[in-house]
Amino acid sequence: MSKKMIGLLLVAVFIIILAVWTVLDSQREDRALNNMALGSNVEFLPTDEGLAKGELAPDFKLTTLAGEEMRLSDYRGKAVILNFWATWCPPCRAEMPHMQDFYENQQANDLEVLAVNLTTEDSGLSDIESFVEEFGLGFPIPMDVDGEVGKLYQAFSIPTSYIIDREGRVRHKIVGPMDEEMMNGFIEEIDEGEF
Repeated sequence: MSKKMIGLLLVAVFIIILAVWTVLDSQREDRALNNMALGSNVEFLPTDEGLAKGELAPDFKLTTLAGEEMRLSDYRGKAVILNFWATWCPPCRAEMPHMQDFYENQQANDLEVLAVNLTTEDSGLSDIESFVEEFGLGFPIPMDVDGEVGKLYQAFSIPTSYIIDREGRVRHKIVGPMDEEMMNGFIEEIDEGEF
């Protein structure tokens, strides 16, 4: 293949990549505008951070089951267990009593549990309310009614949890249920400054 052909091929590939990037960026902006126009309860804040260990956890805004708006960034200065769950999930049911005990025992230690319900994957508001009442959950239950936060945080299997340090950085991603001992270990690691 001649140098001229290689040059033309590289230019064509660059043009295709640029066109795809422009279309995807436009679609992202359209989704954000549609969410605002529809009064969606999810809002993504501008961020270039990822989900890799040490990166800032992407910020979002959701409405809790109690009807309060919350942003992940509201919890900076606290260690956060960000959990994704649904009522029909047996491992989620097994994990929740541990999470509630952990929350009760650690509440005074600048720690928060945010249990994001994957509402698009769940079986209705009454089931969610019954679940929360059955387990006596006292921590915030943000409602991901559009499924966007679950996608952003790659919660493809549930439960999925992220351990976020007091600076808002991702420390761990856990797929599957945790028990209180595991949660305590992650928080001790944060308190000891291990990374």
